[in-house]
Amino acid sequence: MREILCFENVSLTYQADNGEVEALRNINFSVSEGELVSIIGPSGCGKTTFLSLIAGLHPATSGRVLIAGEEVTGVSDKTGYMLQKDSLLDWRTIYGNVILGLEIHGMKNVESRQYVDSLLKMYGLWEFRDKHPSQLSGGMRQRAALIRTLAVKPEVLLLDEAFSALDYQTRLVVADDVYNILKREQKTAVIVTHDIAEGISMADRIIVLSKRPGQISLDFKVDFKNDGGYMPPLERRDQPLFRAYFNMIWKELDVNV
Repeated sequence: MREILCFENVSLTYQADNGEVEALRNINFSVSEGELVSIIGPSGCGKTTFLSLIAGLHPATSGRVLIAGEEVTGVSDKTGYMLQKDSLLDWRTIYGNVILGLEIHGMKNVESRQYVDSLLKMYGLWEFRDKHPSQLSGGMRQRAALIRTLAVKPEVLLLDEAFSALDYQTRLVVADDVYNILKREQKTAVIVTHDIAEGISMADRIIVLSKRPGQISLDFKVDFKNDGGYMPPLERRDQPLFRAYFNMIWKELDVNV
């Protein structure tokens, strides 16, 4: 499997009002193509900083971040970022929102628009393409935000607490939805979450960070096997292994906190 993302001895220190803060220390790991990786850790451990380094929003103090073999030296067009809020523009239709990234990157051509059309049709938003965000449910808005991110065909998707603004029931359904879309589209994703259960339910692999300065304290594969090759998040939550993984991560976090 092709390596898409690599951290080589990455550390980050930044200047705060009270002096220098060491956010991350000596991070080494790689992510393969199509792999979904959940980053879990205590508050303030550098989870979001992780994503900022991948996106090129912050340079590493030392070490290198590489995407598809190229070092990240600035804002990277190889990443797509999903935040806590869907950030859809109320005055644009759903179609206008999902092609926004194509417009910004100068990629609004026949091929890319056909790809967007296929995503909207496949994931149940085609008939809502002329609606405005205020006319859609929270789950549908989040699906539109994901399609907007996928439209530019990024190498790596970054999800930063992407479902935390939703109510619990919707959050479960949307996580299931997003997982299935990422797997069908064979996308590589790094998912930051405070929710241990959510991290386990969506990941092929879990990375647990220690308290600040963040270091990798656990890195393991999640193994929910079924005949289809992967198991959706809601189904995973009913498996005996789910509780075992939860307890292992909780104990690690408890030690670090």
